[in-house]
Amino acid sequence: MSSSATLPRLALAGVSKSYPGVKANADIALSVLPGQIHAVLGENGAGKSTLMKIIYGAVRMDAGSIVMDGQEVQVHSPQQARALGISMVFQHFSLFETLTVAENVWLGLDKSQSLAQVSARILQTAKAYGLALEPLRPVHTLSVGERQRVEIVRALMTAPKLLILDEPTSVLTPQAVEKLFVTLRRLAAEGCSILYISHKLHEIRALCSACTVLRGGRVSGVCDPRQETNASLSRLMTGSEPTALERRECVPGALVLEVRQLDLSSTEQFGCDLEQIALTVRAGEVVGIAGVSGNGQKELLYALSGEDTRAATHSISIKGQAAAQLKPAQRRALGLHFVPEERLGRGAVPALSLARNLLLTRSESVGKSGWLNSAALKAQAASIISRYQVKAGGPEAEAKSLSGGNLQKFIMGREIDAKPELLIVSQPTWGVDVGASAQIRGELLKLASQGCAVLVVSEELDELFEVCDRLYVMAKGRLSPSLPRQQATLELVGQWMSGLWGEANNNDNGSDNIDQKNTETGAGA
Repeated sequence: MSSSATLPRLALAGVSKSYPGVKANADIALSVLPGQIHAVLGENGAGKSTLMKIIYGAVRMDAGSIVMDGQEVQVHSPQQARALGISMVFQHFSLFETLTVAENVWLGLDKSQSLAQVSARILQTAKAYGLALEPLRPVHTLSVGERQRVEIVRALMTAPKLLILDEPTSVLTPQAVEKLFVTLRRLAAEGCSILYISHKLHEIRALCSACTVLRGGRVSGVCDPRQETNASLSRLMTGSEPTALERRECVPGALVLEVRQLDLSSTEQFGCDLEQIALTVRAGEVVGIAGVSGNGQKELLYALSGEDTRAATHSISIKGQAAAQLKPAQRRALGLHFVPEERLGRGAVPALSLARNLLLTRSESVGKSGWLNSAALKAQAASIISRYQVKAGGPEAEAKSLSGGNLQKFIMGREIDAKPELLIVSQPTWGVDVGASAQIRGELLKLASQGCAVLVVSEELDELFEVCDRLYVMAKGRLSPSLPRQQATLELVGQWMSGLWGEANNNDNGSDNIDQKNTETGAGA
């Protein structure tokens, strides 16, 4: 083997980056070998995203060096990075909403290919990697999960020498994750180096052969994750192990949310029509909806939250009151609070402070006269920041200045602290680190124990298995029968994600019978 073959594909030395009041990266050293799948671990705000953006040319470092295949390089833009063979899939997507999938992919490729040729390559690549995409769909019609698929396919089509993946499996079924891992191992075997960022420690231990851990913007350890446990990796990240969730006995109370025979056509050309949706959530229970993004979750959540009021009057009931045509504020008056999957734009206004963002769903600091008590508002925001350990510059920090995980913690805290009677959450821990995930899941269980009815829509099956009492699976605009957590397995739910619930009773009679009895008695089954 030649000496050049043993050179690192990527070597960083002394990489540092500061922002006003924040040292994002401090003297970072990182070495990735050719064909190596190398994990980068750390809490939200540990500096992972900043470091990856430096490598990709989206952020300019203050000090340090980047060496590719033995040659020091200057990477001042993503275009330069791509020319060097570096591709990146961002956790927060860099897509133009008004353009189609094919047009977005075309922007990052050699213009010697026609748009039609790019569309054909997208279909070919998507099929090869099991990532369903429609090249002619406008990006603004895609769900979060579908947008992530666009980013992954776009990166793979550049035939990279170094591929950076930020939370790539958050929207995939267990079967699709295994298929992606086969693809990544194949890419690595062909010599492609992969930098893999994930908060799923079991994935890192199964996939990666090396791991660099960041804490507070510095390297806190380098290890072979295959020789570590989840607990030891967590200690490297945080200095401690996450608190284990305590399972509670679920005793469902009164019926809080009931959806019956919900049929709703999508308002978008490439959307998913809802067909005969039926589900129930009772006080004191956590109910989950699993499924691959793009199968009607977005349309269902719009109907449940009040953003879409076209459904038949009695198809959605909250605490016995017909709610399908009520607006979001009217549903909040009934005790419903909602956390959307899109943090910036729907969950928070990017340019507003965290304190001002509270006003989107909370009104405690608004007096009877209509005047805003700014001091009370800031104190309320500060309390959420402290309780949920949000890394931010205080109540006046703009929402867009926070990392994705920290903004998620703040939005979750805003809605949980409202003491809702019905909480509907989409992707509660998407992109959130291990410790914060445990805290958020613990808060959901605590809410349920206090009598709140909780509905969780998530593509994290481990999360659903951990917090839910019952599960539904969504596929092609339809909802499966209700499945008790004790009967749920990765294999079964993975099959149901393809709509294969076979001869199971799609009318959810078992759950409805229980609900009928509980409605009469007020007691749980």
